[in-house]
Amino acid sequence: METRARTLVKAVVWNAIGLGVMSLVGLAMTGSAAVGGAMAAINTGIGLTCYFVYERVWSRINWGRAHG
Repeated sequence: METRARTLVKAVVWNAIGLGVMSLVGLAMTGSAAVGGAMAAINTGIGLTCYFVYERVWSRINWGRAHG
């Protein structure tokens, strides 16, 4: 089972990568760094929360794990 700290670090790192990508996509799509950045920040906040909960749920499910 993963610790909450490990899950949180994984979520933060993954979402930092996503923030950078979404900022560039937002900038490319809107032509505005402010709008692209706002879109990315909102998406990252939602994604971080969802990813953390998702990982915590799956850490408690034994299905598909190899033991031994």
